[in-house]
Amino acid sequence: MKFRSLASIALGAALTLSMAACGGSGAGSGDDAESVPAGDAESITIGVAMPTQTSERWIADGQAVKEGLEALGYTVDLQFANDDIPTQTQQIDQMITQGEKLLIIASIDGTALTSQLEAAAAAGIKVIAYDRLIRNSANVDFYVTFDNYKVGVAQANSLLYGLKLTDKEGKPAADAPAGPFNIELFAGSADDNNATFFFNGAMDTLQPYIDAGTLQVKSGQTDFATCAIMRWSQEGAQTRMENLLTSTYGGNGEGLAGVLSPFDGISRGIITALQGVGLGPNLAQGLPVVTGQDAEIASVKLINDDVQFSTVFKDTRKLADQAVIAAQAYLEDKQPTANDTETYENGVKVVPSYLLEVDTVNKEDITPLLVESGYYTAAQVEAGQ
Repeated sequence: MKFRSLASIALGAALTLSMAACGGSGAGSGDDAESVPAGDAESITIGVAMPTQTSERWIADGQAVKEGLEALGYTVDLQFANDDIPTQTQQIDQMITQGEKLLIIASIDGTALTSQLEAAAAAGIKVIAYDRLIRNSANVDFYVTFDNYKVGVAQANSLLYGLKLTDKEGKPAADAPAGPFNIELFAGSADDNNATFFFNGAMDTLQPYIDAGTLQVKSGQTDFATCAIMRWSQEGAQTRMENLLTSTYGGNGEGLAGVLSPFDGISRGIITALQGVGLGPNLAQGLPVVTGQDAEIASVKLINDDVQFSTVFKDTRKLADQAVIAAQAYLEDKQPTANDTETYENGVKVVPSYLLEVDTVNKEDITPLLVESGYYTAAQVEAGQ
């Protein structure tokens, strides 16, 4: 699957980072921050560990972080682990053994890196958790991410908006239908700390409507463990949706009004299952409202084609910027600025964090949020690749 040009990502990240590093904005350490001298930077290698290349967003994240750091003169060791925990632990072990000066880690399993982080701390290596919190370790120094609870709130609000129960901002609609509406719930991978934040934010938003009887989860499957899709698998989501259609909706999806999905890959699995029983936007029985996350280009096309209802856009260019700014602060023996020091308790400590905001993308938002910002071209949206 193709995605937006990595060259354009790198250029955008490099330009943004060069300005941010000089200005000390975001997660940097203030207006008096100074750049590492070029000669010093060239002697420093930074390890960047990403979880997989099966999702376009992680490829883009890895390249954006790499190019941003390289624009500041650093050498970067970028590794992808293909969703295999032993591979990622071995990659990080090797980064530490090779004497890399700082690690930026997007973990596969946030509980599987305790010994690696102990070794990093013993070697004086700072660790920045990237988008996924690393748990059960005192040796996570900083965390850059989006406001993950608000991601769940945004997904739930989009589901409510699609059912015409609220306006786009989440305020109750004056002419809201009485319902009840049948919905089903999906959650992300149980080994990803973010997945619980997404699910909790969504459920806190939907619960009043469930309690009032306006929404009902017809299958009765409302707990996180049952709704979770391991490794965020599109195939796993398709299988679970097919099973729900068979067990709860007569095999044809009749009466299903909406599906809460936490990720575009899961959304596409859900939609494949729905289309498999004859549902579609141009058929007598249309598709339920299906949410998503990450603005993957294949799902953006589905939104543009009135198939998927929405996605939550996390501009990973901004996330890469913050990771690089935080890295540079540490390499200058400074402390990155956090804008949250309360939320992300990892089982051992509260990890100082820098949180970014997100946007919900419906069909009418594709051009202003994704095309005009340079994230995708109109041709990519049209082609879905």
